Amino acid sequence: MNEMTQLKRFRSEIPRRDLTELQTQENRLLAAIADQPSAGVERAVRRPRFTNRLRLGLTGLAVATVTAGTLTIVTDSEPDAPQTIHTMPMAASQVLKRAADNVGKTPELYPEPGQFLVFESQTMNPSAGQDRKGRPEIHLYRTKRKVWLPVEGDATGGVIESELLPPKPFPGRPLSPEASEDVGRHGPSKLADFDDRAEYLRSDYTYVSRLPTEPAKMYEHLYSHLGHNAQADTDAWGRVRDLLTEAYLPAAQRAALFRAAAAIPGVITVDNAVDAVGRKGIAAARVDPVIGERQEYIFDRKTYMYLGERSVVIDAAKAEAPVGSVLTSSAQLKVSVADHAPAVVDED
Repeated sequence: MNEMTQLKRFRSEIPRRDLTELQTQENRLLAAIADQPSAGVERAVRRPRFTNRLRLGLTGLAVATVTAGTLTIVTDSEPDAPQTIHTMPMAASQVLKRAADNVGKTPELYPEPGQFLVFESQTMNPSAGQDRKGRPEIHLYRTKRKVWLPVEGDATGGVIESELLPPKPFPGRPLSPEASEDVGRHGPSKLADFDDRAEYLRSDYTYVSRLPTEPAKMYEHLYSHLGHNAQADTDAWGRVRDLLTEAYLPAAQRAALFRAAAAIPGVITVDNAVDAVGRKGIAAARVDPVIGERQEYIFDRKTYMYLGERSVVIDAAKAEAPVGSVLTSSAQLKVSVADHAPAVVDED
């Protein structure tokens, strides 16, 4: 198995945007070392469309791929920094407030210790790499995912089974033949080799079921170890996603999450949003001016059940794609409980 095949196999397990984020974090760190403004560096590289809670699971691979030396990757916060208190402002998003009001209208799951939460979804993310001639290439990587995550414990106990779907060209770019090489079914395989998220970023059911049920305290949780600036608001908005995607919060915590998210500065409403499988809904969204994209959480227009997410280009120069292009999208299709995860198979 050559290096490219091995890299793509890893990527079948974890969304590709993680590598991009690590590249961004690497540049932030290098900029700090060089005592240069990091904002300029951020504009020079492709930023992640959405952060992902498994992003650190690829650290070793990313470091080995991006740099030959040892490098400490910094996260979107500083765990050792003094905690600052964020007072929750008046909630502004009617979409999220209605989502909070409606959490009790869907059947509740009650997973027990030792069981697994099973998440079925479809996703699309940018994937950047090189073709066989060493030329840079980028495409939109699409997959159907079924993930088993233990009720208690980190992602290393998880299992993934996936179907790689035919890729789509990145807007304005040609589609390389290599982009379609691994289309087909993969797994079941181990979800992550390691998971070193900070305690306050955990998303297993045992942890999230202990999160605050009061919106103001949930708001403080979203801003844990973040500063008081625009980037903190962007990161807090990304943490909402980490608690919505392949994570399951009890209804009380879910309602508190939606009410807290509604108060994050800059949240707007998008009347017509579409998830990764074409379901139409209404979205709560926030513009990230650094990457030039609007990041949306999509809800069913009638039930306000969470459907998925997407990012839409609003600044062609920063996003390196035409305005209106959808660069990431997902659809949460089913969440259930299982007593066991499937046995992992060796695909080598």
